[in-house]
Amino acid sequence: MSFPACIALGANLGDRRATIDSAFEALATLPATTLVARSDLFETDPVGPIDQPKYLNAAALIHTMLTPRDLLESLLSIELSHARDRDKQQRWGARTLDLDLLLYADAVIDEPGLRVPHPRLCERLFVLEPLAQVAPDTIVPGLGRPVRELLYQLRQTKGANP
Repeated sequence: MSFPACIALGANLGDRRATIDSAFEALATLPATTLVARSDLFETDPVGPIDQPKYLNAAALIHTMLTPRDLLESLLSIELSHARDRDKQQRWGARTLDLDLLLYADAVIDEPGLRVPHPRLCERLFVLEPLAQVAPDTIVPGLGRPVRELLYQLRQTKGANP
């Protein structure tokens, strides 16, 4: 049985568009996984205390038979193949590729190194805007509300700021 999962993609170093396209291709070739939808690309300002270039952000909806942990390991491997090593890079810093597991079916997971839904999912327009393109009616576990409503609420409270 396959499960729906949503992935956030971001890049702000190098050829951002080519990196995001390559990451989508890598997602589509994961074992027991189908890329169902990909969002448009959104150019956004970086978040955090470090001065850095703008990001390109996107989201993917996949169906997978991988477990959440195996999917996360696959995402980290894709990042490594694009010169991103989370252990060696500064948190909130610039990066060649960032892949975050946002949602996995209706799972709520809180384990070392794996939290689903992503803990800052509802705080960031750069995540919710592309996610709303690929999974607008998906109910976010633990909140009981669809992505499109969370996006609307965040736009009301934060306006255009990420």
